[in-house]
Amino acid sequence: MTLLITIIAAVISTILWYVNEQRDTYKLGTLSLIYWGASLMWFMDFVFEYAKLKADYFVQGFSDILNDSLLGLAVVTLGLIAWIVILFIKDPKGVLKKKLFKK
Repeated sequence: MTLLITIIAAVISTILWYVNEQRDTYKLGTLSLIYWGASLMWFMDFVFEYAKLKADYFVQGFSDILNDSLLGLAVVTLGLIAWIVILFIKDPKGVLKKKLFKK
């Protein structure tokens, strides 16, 4: 579930990056890279888990699926928080600069 949730977030952010004319202003490429990196990490986790457990990997209880789903949502949320921090630091429209140095 974690892999699936991060891949969905990566695809959505990539589509938003592709169709948005202000992709550089809002650093949507950075958001896409965050999610694609997380997806790659979870894919490698899947490969090694599957190599160890084989078919037993797909036999999971409800609590395991729920834990994986919550972890996936946490990863997506932390990716959004990291993107927002980057956006505040870069301040592409100068909003924070205007507010902080207003005289």
